[in-house]
Amino acid sequence: MSQKSVFPLVEILKQNFPYSAFIHSQEKILKLVLQKKNVLGLMPTGAGKSLCYQLPAKITKDLVLVISPLIALMQDQTQKAQDLGIRATFINSSLSAEEKQKRYEKISKGEYQLVFVTPERFRKPDFVKSLENINIDLLVVDEAHCISQWGHDFRPDYSQISEFAKILKNPPLLALTATATGETQKDIVNKLNIQNDFELVWAGMERDNLQVEMSEAYENEDKLELLLKKLNTEEGSQIIYFLLIESLHKVSVELQKRKIPHKVYHGDLKNDQRRQNLNFFQKNDRVLMLSTPAFGLGIDKSNIRQVFHMQMPGSIESYFQEIGRAGRDGLPAQAYLFYSENDLPISMEFIKWAYPEKEYLQRVFDLLSNYKTQFFQEGFDFLREKLSFKNKRDYRVEAAYHILARWGCVQPLSLLNESEPKDLILRAPNSEDFTKENQKILFQHQNKKLLEMYQLAQNKDQCRLGLIYKYFGGPYSECGRCDVCLQ
Repeated sequence: MSQKSVFPLVEILKQNFPYSAFIHSQEKILKLVLQKKNVLGLMPTGAGKSLCYQLPAKITKDLVLVISPLIALMQDQTQKAQDLGIRATFINSSLSAEEKQKRYEKISKGEYQLVFVTPERFRKPDFVKSLENINIDLLVVDEAHCISQWGHDFRPDYSQISEFAKILKNPPLLALTATATGETQKDIVNKLNIQNDFELVWAGMERDNLQVEMSEAYENEDKLELLLKKLNTEEGSQIIYFLLIESLHKVSVELQKRKIPHKVYHGDLKNDQRRQNLNFFQKNDRVLMLSTPAFGLGIDKSNIRQVFHMQMPGSIESYFQEIGRAGRDGLPAQAYLFYSENDLPISMEFIKWAYPEKEYLQRVFDLLSNYKTQFFQEGFDFLREKLSFKNKRDYRVEAAYHILARWGCVQPLSLLNESEPKDLILRAPNSEDFTKENQKILFQHQNKKLLEMYQLAQNKDQCRLGLIYKYFGGPYSECGRCDVCLQ
């Protein structure tokens, strides 16, 4: 660190940033980071975690490298850092080969203070070579719950981060997440290989401005009626979450009939349309967004006033992360869940698709091996036609591909547009892969998480937020604002 990093930290903050004070646990985390400690920081949405790597980036002479799954938001994160006077950039598959090469050269010359990358980028020799002769002051793992197979958003290549750290000569690690149970926390530090040398910073999860309400509805028409009763598009922005694209379309039609303007975001949209709708949501103050859970990870929008769930989320982790996007400006916000018993089979089907059996994984690998060019041309629809008779709602093929990518058997999806068909297959899955990551056990584990979410919704006696805090290992405390507390 430079000589500037003499405490008190708040003076360094005032000198380098347009802020007069730290919030939540920023100062505690930064003190440990500046002392070169490995840190696992549990920070609620809106706690300002980006400052925990922006400040070191600005005052050090070496590079701060941030590993993030959020390709769609890297440009926005980079722009915000640049606006704060930080020499920042990002590297991902959205860039041309020429532009990537330019940025690699600048990295190797030490011209950047902060760089955002996906973990898959470490599979590219040119990128690894650009880091060979520079010092990494801090390696940041954003959305660190993605590293755990017990978490709700397990991502390919996150499990390889400890290997990447070795390539970088083992710099201090800062792992950040808003949602990690005790089990997931343990998995994070074990996978990062810092279990015997790290500091845990618990920032608390209390959301004093968030009002939570859960209502049982027996028919979809009842859910629509509840939604229209609670929806307020006069203030700020709103997100309505759906598990099924079909359900999303039906509500979209009803809103159109009532002339309620909105945008949609889901997997059936083309990439350009998704990106356009995301940008519109980010740049406008009042937007109603109908989306699947694919929307929102890392969204930095302060004035989301309402978050709705029209079907049961798959876990308390997913639910808390999604409602955490509301009220990041500290002003009052509401979260509504409209659920029915019919949601459970839908959620169970999604879990079943996410953990395909050994035989299915082997069949997908064999098809990819034998039809590389066809897969590059037609994508997952080609695999679905071979395996599921064009059932567009069967997402097992995507899940199987991600698992094979995680094992290092095929190229990650994020690198396909930089690859040739001949580069698709890396190695065949082996018995160790299937033993190490037993899909049947993971399937059972996720079903248990779904049951816990259902029990939270059915609860009529205890504070809803209090039960969520307890679930994540915090103390139970009544919020005084949820529908149970207000009864």
